[in-house]
Amino acid sequence: MNIKYNYSLLSHNTFGVDVKTDEFIEFDTVEEALTLSKTLAQKKWLMIGQGSNLLFLNDFKGAILHSAIRQMKKIEEDDQWVYIEVGSGVIWDQFVEFCVENGWGGVENLSSIPGEVGAAAVQNIGAYGMEVRETIEKVKAIEIASSQLREFSKENCQYGYRQSIFKNQNKGQYILTSVVFRLSKKPQFKLSYQHLEEEVQKRGSVNLQTIRETIIQIREHKLPDFRVMGNAGSFFINPVISKKHFQRLQSEYPEIPHYYVSQTEEKIPAAWLIEQCGWKGKQVGKVAVHAMQPLVIVNCGGASGNEIKQLADEIQLSVKNKFDIQLQPEVNYIE
Repeated sequence: MNIKYNYSLLSHNTFGVDVKTDEFIEFDTVEEALTLSKTLAQKKWLMIGQGSNLLFLNDFKGAILHSAIRQMKKIEEDDQWVYIEVGSGVIWDQFVEFCVENGWGGVENLSSIPGEVGAAAVQNIGAYGMEVRETIEKVKAIEIASSQLREFSKENCQYGYRQSIFKNQNKGQYILTSVVFRLSKKPQFKLSYQHLEEEVQKRGSVNLQTIRETIIQIREHKLPDFRVMGNAGSFFINPVISKKHFQRLQSEYPEIPHYYVSQTEEKIPAAWLIEQCGWKGKQVGKVAVHAMQPLVIVNCGGASGNEIKQLADEIQLSVKNKFDIQLQPEVNYIE
């Protein structure tokens, strides 16, 4: 176990916000995590991955935990499926690359998403018509209250759109140690999202590798590299509104893009709402809305977490005033 004090988190959050934590604790094994869990009951703590979905507003007065459990092992397989247990500290895209190289389908559309496996399971990451919950079989975690190892089935995780039990009622109660994925040895490709199939076919054939290459290229074109310009990817969740609300908006904005959710609800792209409010490419001080993708807020250099939040608040207010839609941050604010 590696413990550091008064430690800078500059390299541990993709926004590149320069804050410190009282303690930074990195564990390498489940056994170390079990030992650590016994010390956390009376302490403020937070477990992070690459820090790709959070925004530190101040120095963290407590302990930041980070998993260095990075094993990937096959635990079962049959003619159709292979089951892989993956440590919570494995870089997400390295896991996707590993699956594609082995011909296992299910996560290829999630290529190039920053973060680690544990955080991916907490957040239920999704992109290009695919969500990680579709491949998760179970999540293994340590319960802080009892210092016991627990297992959660996919159903127990209560996954929803960018939601899980670990983000809601069980937030701050578990240390995730590994995730078991069920991957297909006979993959069925998901290419219906916008023009994805057309772009993949330009590479000559449709397979796991060309899907991955295409998505990486699309993301590199649309999204800034956080190592060059600090950001957390999509800052806001695409809002789901009532059918009546949507119909009112559609009568005023006939071109409004939308996606069917149910007979009573429609999903509206947050990026479109933000762009309609004039934010695309706009810079305020050290913070800006990305010129290519208005869903992304970027740190132009040296911005504080509160400066980034202030711009996000202004965006929310303008969307609320124009469309009567309250955008919800996908990014977690850390006090």
